Amino acid sequence: MNNGELLATLKEKGARIDAVMEKDLAIVESPLLAEIIRHAIFQGGKRIRPLLTLLAASLVGNPPADTQRLAISFEYLHAASLLHDDVIDHATLRRGAKTANTIWGIEPVILAGDYLHAHAMALASEVGGPTAMALIGRATAAMVESEFMQMHNASEILISEEKYFQVLMGKTAALIAAACEAGIAHNQGSAEQRLALRTYGTNLGLAFQIVDDLLDYLGDPAKTGKTVGNDFQEGKMTLPLIKTLARANTEDRETLLALLKATPQERSQKLATAQELMEKYQGFALARAQAEALLAEALSGLTIFGEAPAKEPLTGLAHYVLSRDK
Repeated sequence: MNNGELLATLKEKGARIDAVMEKDLAIVESPLLAEIIRHAIFQGGKRIRPLLTLLAASLVGNPPADTQRLAISFEYLHAASLLHDDVIDHATLRRGAKTANTIWGIEPVILAGDYLHAHAMALASEVGGPTAMALIGRATAAMVESEFMQMHNASEILISEEKYFQVLMGKTAALIAAACEAGIAHNQGSAEQRLALRTYGTNLGLAFQIVDDLLDYLGDPAKTGKTVGNDFQEGKMTLPLIKTLARANTEDRETLLALLKATPQERSQKLATAQELMEKYQGFALARAQAEALLAEALSGLTIFGEAPAKEPLTGLAHYVLSRDK
């Protein structure tokens, strides 16, 4: 399955998920709350988390009829986290549109995020029972803790690779892993099968973020919608830079550290220098190799499912993560 076929398949399945959410959200009575939620959920996005729940459930046969309702709880949680993230970050744009907090203010948006979170928990409990609730509870706790780790890391110039991955585990990987494991668990998957999906989801999330880090330096702004080197300009320690600092000689290491202590404008002016050093010490190549290794481990675990049709889009997603250009 090539990227074009994969994205067409995901788009078709995503449209069905949207229809399920439209029907489910009809219960919202407050016009303002409904408007904020619609803005948060139907402003774009590929519905990766609920799609993973459905695909995971399909690995062991036809999923139960209510699996779609369990799946949308993960999209609600994702949307809630984005609403809260934009408030915390004072963000003004998301996916090229004004953020909800810019349009409606902080208080209504925080409450809308809280509503989505509470509704997701109620839905997961109703459909998936204690197993789904436990998975969502652990993922949510990990997401919140990663925000605290990120706040702590922001005060440090040097961040270790271990701390970098700790943040990624909570911020990106935990919810994706929970979405995968909830799907297979809902269709009575075994402990071994659940572990395989947990590993797949975790590694897919980690690799996705590593590729994001690479695109920040190497991507085409016309495709990514972001300025090249934006992470470096903001002084963010992402994997290519962490790998470079670990291998650089004293002189080059001091050059990079001086830039990290400089102003955003100075970092922007010296972006080419930083990129050259990351090329010199294979920061980009080593980060990509780590993403490839994570996805190879993710896919190796799926061999226990034999020739299940749902394996093809799951495999395609892993390859898409590595090859994407935006």
